[in-house]
Amino acid sequence: MNWEQVKGNWTQMKGELRAKYGELTDDEVEQAEGEREKLVGLISEKYGKAKFEVQKELDEWVNQR
Repeated sequence: MNWEQVKGNWTQMKGELRAKYGELTDDEVEQAEGEREKLVGLISEKYGKAKFEVQKELDEWVNQR
């Protein structure tokens, strides 16, 4: 799966993302709209992780789909 597919299936992907990153609120996940960079910023800020680390995690998550 790629990020275009994530955006296209955003309704289904939101639940999985919330399960993986439980500190994100429903509103934050909704605002991200499946945009990789928005998600990276939100997760990086919430979890105190470096952006490159979050990018890697998200890419691995998407590739597992």
